[in-house]
Amino acid sequence: MELTLLRHASPYEEYHGCYNGHTDIPIDIARFEHSKIQPLLHRPFDRIYSSDLQRCTATLETMGITSFTIDPRLREVRFKPSIEGKTFAQIEASEDFDPRVLDSREAWHHYVCDESLPSFRTRIESFLNELEHDKNILVCAHGGTIAMILSLLNPALEDKTVGYLDCITVTLG
Repeated sequence: MELTLLRHASPYEEYHGCYNGHTDIPIDIARFEHSKIQPLLHRPFDRIYSSDLQRCTATLETMGITSFTIDPRLREVRFKPSIEGKTFAQIEASEDFDPRVLDSREAWHHYVCDESLPSFRTRIESFLNELEHDKNILVCAHGGTIAMILSLLNPALEDKTVGYLDCITVTLG
């Protein structure tokens, strides 16, 4: 299986650097970098999947892809209501912020997320386990979702950051 992971297009600037999670925000068409997705337009995919949030579905539609399967399991991790939509600077300035939460990925996750790390991992594993292994697949998702997929498929890639409209392809035996 060849699995291509595409991060959605850029949202409007006011959402940059924010923990957007499950907030359903639009992409900024003016910032859509068509040159970044050109190589994908010439590749045949047997299956195309998308998070149900509009920043992913609109990305595919802007690419001219209208036939795809929406799967809510591909959503970004769910942040706590007090974190959702805030920047790191805003979080750091909050009254209950303790810098020790930055000591580990697990501590940070517990501090900012309403969805536990095991629950997020299980949700993504559930999606991956249902994929057909003899297909070329495109997945349009969020930065955290892609990071989780990469950590599950190849732990050496778990710290790879993927910018807006960047993609990474993983070939699986």
